[in-house]
Amino acid sequence: MAPSCSPINSLHVAVIGAGAAGLVAARELRRESHSVVVFERNTEVGGLWVYTPQSEPDPLSLDPNRTVVHSSVYDSLRTNLPRECMGYSDFPFVPRPEHDESRDPRRYPTHREVLAYLRDFAREFKLVEMVRFGTEVVRVEQDGRKWKIRSRNSDGVSRDEIFDSVVVCNGHYTEPRVAQIPGIDLWPGKQLHSHNYRVPDPFKDQVVVVIGNFASGSDISRDLTGVAKEVHIAARSKPSETYEKLPGADNLWLHPMIETARKDGSIVFKNGKVVQADTIVHCTGYIYHFPFLNTNGYITVEDNCVGPLYKHVFPPALAPGLSFIGLPWMTLLFTLFELQSKWVAAVLSGRVTLPSEDKMMEDTNALYAKRDANGFPKRYTHRLGVVGQAEYLNWIADQIGEPPVEQWRNKELEDGYVRLATQADTFRDKWDDDHLIAEAYEDFLRQKLISAIPSQIFG
Repeated sequence: MAPSCSPINSLHVAVIGAGAAGLVAARELRRESHSVVVFERNTEVGGLWVYTPQSEPDPLSLDPNRTVVHSSVYDSLRTNLPRECMGYSDFPFVPRPEHDESRDPRRYPTHREVLAYLRDFAREFKLVEMVRFGTEVVRVEQDGRKWKIRSRNSDGVSRDEIFDSVVVCNGHYTEPRVAQIPGIDLWPGKQLHSHNYRVPDPFKDQVVVVIGNFASGSDISRDLTGVAKEVHIAARSKPSETYEKLPGADNLWLHPMIETARKDGSIVFKNGKVVQADTIVHCTGYIYHFPFLNTNGYITVEDNCVGPLYKHVFPPALAPGLSFIGLPWMTLLFTLFELQSKWVAAVLSGRVTLPSEDKMMEDTNALYAKRDANGFPKRYTHRLGVVGQAEYLNWIADQIGEPPVEQWRNKELEDGYVRLATQADTFRDKWDDDHLIAEAYEDFLRQKLISAIPSQIFG
């Protein structure tokens, strides 16, 4: 529904996580006059973009009692999309004048530049003062019409607090999904998930099988080619006869999925090819995980579908007291975080109203029915894609009286995904959409978000 003239409520709101979603959620909530506490288990802002050379002791991260490392960033990681389309609407992700080692002016910069951007954003909007660092949320549950949060600080001291609303921004790149491979229990080699991959050095002279050929799979396989003897990519989406030597390296091959793993150390692909492998790297994605959340079974995660959720954000029976920011994927993530945050903040203040619980459930069930009718697996429920993401983001923008997402931004996403899929070895340094870059920077200038186009852009 469109913004209303209802009285404005000022609520006490908890935000879980101080990454890219939690930071913009905190800003938008404060802009709507809510008081905000952000819980962050790390010692700084940035969430998954905070790189650490440390990895988990369990390389597949299957042990529920393991020591969890939040970040999944590997040392060589650069963004998958152009920086212009990544930033928040009023704080563009442009090259900054600073010249310290953390800055990277390239169009597809490293993870260090993204973290520097988030630090800049937090500093510009004075967000750090709302963050309680070194504090982990261990339990969230209803307390009458309010919400009780139990948190634990770095000294192990627990604390219970009551909030009017809870906004979950804990990310979903920490709990790995692992491929199921016939015969793997008897296979003698090593396995790890990309969550625990940092640098290629430990794989020197090895034969490595990488499962997955999207963003991390493509990146890590190419990272490994510089040190490994051979790298073989197993891609579920490829036809069973696939066997290609990929450009950009002389030791990189593409296969369909693995048929079986054998106790003699060999891996058999569905194309019939057999390799003696030392290590399997699972670049197979992550699962949504909310170990702290107690809703008496109302919120479930089944085959990576979090539900029931109205428009991926509000659980109908618990709205608006509980909401989730950042679940959808294959979209303009920072734009998604910002628009969802504006929507949640406006609903909590009373400026925007939600439909009834029944109407929200009706809409949610219609989404599930459409997914099933199209033959999409449940795990794709939160996958937006190029067309779906524009429709979804513009729907939220309309709810809160914001303009639709810029066409250049949508087009950069679309073209960026095409380059990622077809030019994996060169897409970050070669492109043919300078007209979109120009349009983006002209837009930033027109809105007075920058004072001049940085010299690095077309220089």
